[in-house]
Amino acid sequence: MRGYFGIGSERLSKPHNLGVILRTAHAFGAGFAFTIGSPMEEDAVRQTDTSGSSTHLPYYRWPDFDPTRFPEGCVLVGVELTDDAVDLPSFRHPLNAAYILGPEKGSLSQPVQDACAHIVKIPTAFCINVGLATALTLYDRSILFGGHAPRPLVQRSRSHPGKKRTGIGLNGN
Repeated sequence: MRGYFGIGSERLSKPHNLGVILRTAHAFGAGFAFTIGSPMEEDAVRQTDTSGSSTHLPYYRWPDFDPTRFPEGCVLVGVELTDDAVDLPSFRHPLNAAYILGPEKGSLSQPVQDACAHIVKIPTAFCINVGLATALTLYDRSILFGGHAPRPLVQRSRSHPGKKRTGIGLNGN
């Protein structure tokens, strides 16, 4: 994967959500993870961070938001369901980025939104869990930068074991 990225959340209140964020960040190869204004008990976080990310991934606990804490050249990307946000599938991820997600019951603070170069949203009818939003955001980034082979235009058809191919498609043709 090219570039680097970090991911974190502002004002997170549930330790299991932080555990999921850390485990997901570790799984997708994040360079760092962080929380802003989110005091957590480490034992509770470890219950869902089953990969032991703390031994593989720098994790920063910041009491408040300060954009100068991020590496030079790191583009801040807010993940928030706002009217003016860009849909995640249409977003061109920066090479070097820090993704900031909002809290479980609320939105990113205005100072964080103002500091972000981009605000993206996952095109859903309503807000989803912050752990799931983390996974979808990082999966989308991995599709863009992961070096995967292009998707084929036509999928290979596979028959089930013991089932004879009939040549009949879904439309009966």
